[in-house]
Amino acid sequence: MPNKPLLLAMAVSASLFATSAQADVILHAFNWKYSDITANAAEIAKAGYKKVLIAPAMKSSGKEWWARYQPQDLRLIDSELGNKEDLEALIAAMKAQGMEVYADVVLNHMANESWKRKDLNYPGKELLDTYSQNSAYYTRQTLFGDLAKGLFSENDFHPAGCISDWDNPGNVQYWRLCGADGDTGLPDLDPNHWVVQQQRNYLSALKKMGIKGFRIDAVKHMSQYQINQIFTPEITQGMHVFGEVITSGGKGNSSYDKFLAPYLNNTNHGAYDFPLFASIRSAFSFNGGMNYLQDPQAYGQALPDSRAITFTITHDIPTNDSFRYQIMDAGDEKLAYSYILGKDGGTPLVYSDDLPDNEDKDNGRWANVWNRSDMVKMVGFHNAMQGKTMEVMFSDKCMLIFKREKAGIVGINKCGEARSYTVDTSRYELNWHQAYRDVLSGHSETITSRYHTFTIPARTARMMKI
Repeated sequence: MPNKPLLLAMAVSASLFATSAQADVILHAFNWKYSDITANAAEIAKAGYKKVLIAPAMKSSGKEWWARYQPQDLRLIDSELGNKEDLEALIAAMKAQGMEVYADVVLNHMANESWKRKDLNYPGKELLDTYSQNSAYYTRQTLFGDLAKGLFSENDFHPAGCISDWDNPGNVQYWRLCGADGDTGLPDLDPNHWVVQQQRNYLSALKKMGIKGFRIDAVKHMSQYQINQIFTPEITQGMHVFGEVITSGGKGNSSYDKFLAPYLNNTNHGAYDFPLFASIRSAFSFNGGMNYLQDPQAYGQALPDSRAITFTITHDIPTNDSFRYQIMDAGDEKLAYSYILGKDGGTPLVYSDDLPDNEDKDNGRWANVWNRSDMVKMVGFHNAMQGKTMEVMFSDKCMLIFKREKAGIVGINKCGEARSYTVDTSRYELNWHQAYRDVLSGHSETITSRYHTFTIPARTARMMKI
């Protein structure tokens, strides 16, 4: 039997491996057809991504992007973006490229079908009849359960009523998400024994298919009891699980203290790093400074590295009018990507969408971000530096310069003129007489003396490695 020191070393090694694996870059293929992801599997892998996050895999109807977030049935996969057979092919293609697939999961509510029926029977008579009439097809798309019977009834939902106090966790977690003009909202599931068991069956079935991570949509609207009941140790073991809890800041911000902090304190899940995103937006604002990003975690304005999903844009920001104010200037967004892909800590997420013209309010701005030349180079830098420690060498209003051990240096200048700073290379143990080459521009410089001046051009990032 191994001795205790060896066991401890093995445990530490396993922990470091898990953290490193979770730090791999995720491509959020938002609203992509499953078959399109499969067709691009080799190119996605070549671009340096290790994970791909797919649209919700369940039964949903309608061509709109938001229809994917209105489940009709959890027992099968069938939507405008693909079915179970398409997902099986996708997972196999990604596995062949050494990649993993994460699934977006919607567990808080079911589809709002009040426009066509009064009852709360899901999937409803219309779909049950469709299943029966096309039994061979729907049998192939089934994850679990008996499609001859219904899944949920009115006894499985909270009473009707819309959220009225967005600062009150009880109100947000019990009542419905509603739109305007008298919308009755998305029927909010009650976490009774039956509901919870079906949700566990659903997640277990996806895991059995080969899904390796879950993004929990609207987890802010689920009670801690509900989260704990659904995400058992058996379901989360070996999985990367993270939730979407939208906040407007970190520690001290009401939305953080009331929603995100309790979620992190009561689970081992990760979460979208909205506190860091708020710090990034502040840093790039007119009155802000890059020094805001020197160590935001020390002030509670960024999540712990092992829990954080870092980003510069999420799908909710461009597609929902109430969040569009958070869209960054395109130039600032590129610089922000160099920060989250250049720094140590967190799991970077790169958003790239496939929205139809009538739903795309930004003329394809994010359609091909995933394989844009500068993005591929930044992802490559991240992969080369993964696991190497980070130390900030300088920060002020305009510029941030940090090193990644002796192997890399990142400099970001947000201002409209070139900026320079002289570094004591002995203090930071930088390599002399070896060229540091910027992966973005090809610029190269060699340190030949103790004091070396780094000059970063205006509105530019340099990601230099030996």
